[in-house]
Amino acid sequence: MSDAVITGLGLVTAFGRGVDTFWTASCAGHSALAPPKRFTAESHEGEAVGEVPADVVAGTPRKQAYLEAAMAEALADAGLPDVPADARLVRTGQAPGHAAEFGTGWTEFVGPSISDDVVLVTHACASALFGIGLAVDMIAAAVADVVIVAGGTALNRYEYASMRAVRAISDEVARPFDRRRSGITIGEGGGAVVLESREHAAARGAMADLVVAGTCCKVGTGKPAASDPDLIRDCVESALADAATDQLDYVHAHATGTPQGDNAELVALEAVAAELGHQDLPVGSHKGAIGHLLHTSGFPAIASTVMTLRTSVVPPTAGLTDPEPTKRLRLSPGRISATGRLVAAATSFGFGSNNSTVVLSTGS
Repeated sequence: MSDAVITGLGLVTAFGRGVDTFWTASCAGHSALAPPKRFTAESHEGEAVGEVPADVVAGTPRKQAYLEAAMAEALADAGLPDVPADARLVRTGQAPGHAAEFGTGWTEFVGPSISDDVVLVTHACASALFGIGLAVDMIAAAVADVVIVAGGTALNRYEYASMRAVRAISDEVARPFDRRRSGITIGEGGGAVVLESREHAAARGAMADLVVAGTCCKVGTGKPAASDPDLIRDCVESALADAATDQLDYVHAHATGTPQGDNAELVALEAVAAELGHQDLPVGSHKGAIGHLLHTSGFPAIASTVMTLRTSVVPPTAGLTDPEPTKRLRLSPGRISATGRLVAAATSFGFGSNNSTVVLSTGS
């Protein structure tokens, strides 16, 4: 088990600003997916998106504004007035640099630029959890006592067109794990996580109730897709082994709503549940509520997992009305009570066979 604890969280989503805003809407089963009011692109064909309301976060580029808003909340949640001088910053995303270098129209895709004191982690849709894995390693190696992982994404025509090109976008809202699912709904927003060594957090009196007990970050060779059941299973089981536990009480799944990807994850999680002897393992997802935030999608996954452990509630999976049949999993079209549960996993999988799982636990 690692020595890293989570002391701060921040989010900007289509529900608005803040982890509490996201959590309240999630528990109510709400969905923020709707036709866009600001986003336009040649490749957009009228689908719903998870667009952050224009009055929620001020500033442009939106990608940077969402990242900064999430970081401000995470620092405040951690009881830190600012980024500590000896902290390390890990940014997740892609296409760093100055948008001006690329010409008009690139502002919400390219940037923000990376300074010498920031590490960029880019592993497709698994980037945020890869960033957390790196943060845990930094803390274990005594590189830093505080590591802040943050990222932002804004709806833009380039990423939208790329998802259109691989036929991933649904013409309906995303339906994770639903028999009628047909693809993803793209969203936007920002996220941030403050991680600290347990000793450092205790010394300054910070709340440190959640331990990053185990992580696994793997890139599968020769597997370009993000939907290989064997690799997903291996990643989850490796994270549990890293946490030195055979207990698993909840999984916040990647579950984008694509037929192939969701099926692969269900097959993998069924195998994990069988190995652990589970008959009713709760599994949920947030992507039917706020959309798929691509390389930033791991942040709401971690926030939801944290809040489930703190509140003993598994929120409904928005968009899920006709769940795929399962043997050992309990999909969540409605709220599930999780009283007494202590260990949970968040999963993220991306193109290029980027696989990541983070295991969180309460207590020591």
